[in-house]
Amino acid sequence: MKAVAFTHYLPISEPNSFLDVDLPTPTPSGRDVLVAVHAVAINPVDIKVRAPKDKVEATPRVIGWDASGMVQAVGPEVTLFKIGDPVYYAGDLTRSGSYAQFQLVDERIVGHKPASLSHAKAAALPLTTITAYEAFFDRLRINSDGANAGQSILIVGASGGVGSIGIQLAKRAGLKVIATASRVETVAWVKELGADFVVNHKEHLVEQVRAQGFKFVDYIAIFNDMRHWEAAVELIRPQGGIVSIDDTNLPMPMAGMKTKAASLHWEFMFARSMHQTPDMIEQHHLLNFVAKEIEAGHIRTTVSEVLRPINATNMRKAHALVESGKAIGKIVLEEF
Repeated sequence: MKAVAFTHYLPISEPNSFLDVDLPTPTPSGRDVLVAVHAVAINPVDIKVRAPKDKVEATPRVIGWDASGMVQAVGPEVTLFKIGDPVYYAGDLTRSGSYAQFQLVDERIVGHKPASLSHAKAAALPLTTITAYEAFFDRLRINSDGANAGQSILIVGASGGVGSIGIQLAKRAGLKVIATASRVETVAWVKELGADFVVNHKEHLVEQVRAQGFKFVDYIAIFNDMRHWEAAVELIRPQGGIVSIDDTNLPMPMAGMKTKAASLHWEFMFARSMHQTPDMIEQHHLLNFVAKEIEAGHIRTTVSEVLRPINATNMRKAHALVESGKAIGKIVLEEF
């Protein structure tokens, strides 16, 4: 099978940072489905895993954690899918990735692809959607059916992949959304997705949020990095909750959290598959729920650019775009 892989961890400007290779097609066993990959999306985790380091792979390494395709074969214990089913998923950080014509994935973290979306549009959704959904509804315990309607959430990093889905999920739950964005085009993007208020994360965050009429906010989601930690602590309401996806090494003073009895949560969407948790199948249910929401017109895809075909040249281009920090929404590659 065709695949885009690497053996050396190089800067993306290097021609050998990605290679076009031919690898054996895997065979499914247990609860694995073999998916014929039609489209893949690029995420910051791809950049982190591929980042330059003094390491060499003995065999070409395939990464990638967002895909849409068709079930090609199934393992003997598979019950949720059949051959020919269109699917989408974010995969498992501990296994070979989606930059290949065929990929093995545990059926419990795979969803039925939204029927109205192309594979390219569907591939943009799984990782960011799972992350935002788990951050809001599993970690912060926001009620997805609207019981917390009218409460406020500050989304830091709102124009990125996770934030773009997060805005939509928060609005679907009835929350007032304060989104951060710093460029004309990203401000327009978050407003289009439903943000009620927009503040610039490159300026004084506390002053801006309070100028919008919020002394405190009920929830805060940090979807970029923890540079804004102290502002978040100041803005969170007493007994409110903050969720972050950043594995930071920055200082995080906790005194303000203690005196407010506020909570801090970490979201890592690979935790269920990585640790084979008993509730691993919740990601299957989650993706199916989102597919229904898309069909109902409540959530839209966040793809901003599609490159064709899936090859090393386009992969280098896509990674460079994501590394630049200027990408809006998701970059997708389609068809080998």
